[in-house]
Amino acid sequence: MKPMRELDETDRPREKIASRGPESLTDRELIAAIIGRGTKGRDVFDIAGEIADLIKKDPEEIRCQTLSMIHGVGPGKASQIVAAFELARRYMRNSEEPRIKVQTPADILPLISDLNGQRQEHFLCITLNGAHEVIATRTITVGLLNHSLVHPREVFADAITDRAAAVICVHNHPSGTLEPSSQDLAITRQLSQAGEILGIRLLDHIIVARSGYLSLKERGLL
Repeated sequence: MKPMRELDETDRPREKIASRGPESLTDRELIAAIIGRGTKGRDVFDIAGEIADLIKKDPEEIRCQTLSMIHGVGPGKASQIVAAFELARRYMRNSEEPRIKVQTPADILPLISDLNGQRQEHFLCITLNGAHEVIATRTITVGLLNHSLVHPREVFADAITDRAAAVICVHNHPSGTLEPSSQDLAITRQLSQAGEILGIRLLDHIIVARSGYLSLKERGLL
């Protein structure tokens, strides 16, 4: 990630919250938005990244004393982080179902179980927030026996509405083969390029068949 001073103003965390919503930010960006600025010789994103690592390792360690041990975090920044966590804890609804967090391609399999056995090719788009939690799963197109035409505008239209930070595309091969076709590779390149322009990253393109699934990212094709 570029230092804050090198980012276009519209891509800075607080401006992104205003224009795209907090769901579009990564953990590091959200923390950077809270603490505001770094210190002499240390960019705010470096500090935010270390705080994010601490949160992932042990959320119970989010205390002023622990945070103040991070270089660049003084009493003021530590208090801001602790206050944000406490406010979230007080108003978090326990009845709200937790979102699925995608860390590996296998994490999305429960969302696409209906693709198994389909006789036509279905192209799906899964939108994700900045924490890689699933926002929505949508069918973009339903094709013929062996191919489905899809355009980047159809894939990213709902992603923009969702204020998504990333997407994962999925389609099935009714033929049973998991090998990507030349058309699969071409649309993957188009979607990746379109996502870069829009600021919505294509995390993966997954092919599903009766024999299992193939991640183009894991195969090194994305």
